[in-house]
Amino acid sequence: MKRVLLKISGESLSQDGQSIHPEKAQAVAKMIQDIKAQWYELVIVLGGGNIYRGSKLIASWVDAADSHNMSMLSTVFNAVTLKNFLAKLSIQAVVMDALHVEFLEKYSAMRARNYIEEDKIVIASSGWGTPFFTTDTTGVLRALELHCDVMIKLTQVDGVYDSDPKVHPDAQRYDTLHYNDFISQNLKVLDQTAIIMARDNNLPIFVTKLWDTQNIIDLLMGSGLGTKIV
Repeated sequence: MKRVLLKISGESLSQDGQSIHPEKAQAVAKMIQDIKAQWYELVIVLGGGNIYRGSKLIASWVDAADSHNMSMLSTVFNAVTLKNFLAKLSIQAVVMDALHVEFLEKYSAMRARNYIEEDKIVIASSGWGTPFFTTDTTGVLRALELHCDVMIKLTQVDGVYDSDPKVHPDAQRYDTLHYNDFISQNLKVLDQTAIIMARDNNLPIFVTKLWDTQNIIDLLMGSGLGTKIV
């Protein structure tokens, strides 16, 4: 595997009540640097839940489409932050945006592939550019458009479990899971739109823990701890 899409939660950047904490952003950038050092080409999709979640105000009668679009704008804050912290490590990254934010480059799959071939990291912000689609689904879409070999979703746990391991100590982790089994068991680590799109295009998805960089590298090489959805 050479080209990898990393789907990283927005919460990875937050700490101590700060939506974006400098030390956490620096740690994420260092993790990305270490993965890239293994000669991987990287695409990054960040969530925005550290700033705003699309579901937050819908119950309070805020229009659903407006609320989802606000959530997508949160990913712009995270993407620009990460680009700057990567620059501190002398890593070139380009933020490409799907909502035509004026100070960012408009997303184009062709141009993004060119940047990757120039050894730059592409950070895709604003999700799909439309409401109701999650950043997980965006990750699968960008992985397919940019010819990635795999998408890795980095979470707070080391894979997909049959129940929440934080609530159920006896929860069982899957080493390998078929797309259809993920859907039929209604597992919640990723949304089903993302899984169906990955299944229909035969894109492997790995789910593993965020901060264990060596394990992420090992997983890409076939021996790490996590769940492979194939």
